[in-house]
Amino acid sequence: MSSEQTEQSPATPEEIWEILRQVAMSQKEGEREWQELRAQMAETARQMRETDRRLRKAEDLITTQWGKLMESLVKGDLVKLLAGRNVGVHGLARDTEKRRGGESYEVDIIAVNGEEIVVVEVKTTLRSEDVGRFRSKLGRFKEWWPEYRDRKVYGAMAYLKTWDDVAREAERRGFFVIRATGDNASIVNAEDFEPRVFA
Repeated sequence: MSSEQTEQSPATPEEIWEILRQVAMSQKEGEREWQELRAQMAETARQMRETDRRLRKAEDLITTQWGKLMESLVKGDLVKLLAGRNVGVHGLARDTEKRRGGESYEVDIIAVNGEEIVVVEVKTTLRSEDVGRFRSKLGRFKEWWPEYRDRKVYGAMAYLKTWDDVAREAERRGFFVIRATGDNASIVNAEDFEPRVFA
């Protein structure tokens, strides 16, 4: 190659201005695309939050409805079941939740009569830690329901599914153990079971 072919002539001011104009246009186009991308990302994030909110709402609805179904499986036969174990409850209390001072206390079912009550915890799957938590919870029952302070308080744990050792643990701790099934429920404690008075 000759030196004439490798040398380039310097850019003219017009060419420099054209290059700067193109760079500026490219930057503006890049900024516009970046702004569009940020707007799309913000909209996607908003949609994801909305979807998450709806999923949580649906999950809460399903959980609530499932819990009500489980409780209804137990409630239907509860008075009769307890009568079969010489606990003469005559009905179910409506007030199963208390709130005060920013704290709440809730139980699933309360079966009542003049001298005794049975507080029932209902679980789809009864686990060992549920037994311990419910025992602790019963320790504060009369604090939250002082209208029952002169009655014997028994506990019952109802479930759809559990393991034999967990059911035996609940019985050893003095709870009635109730197995909920498709169309009724049954107490699975031994025939000679003596329930513990919790409060």
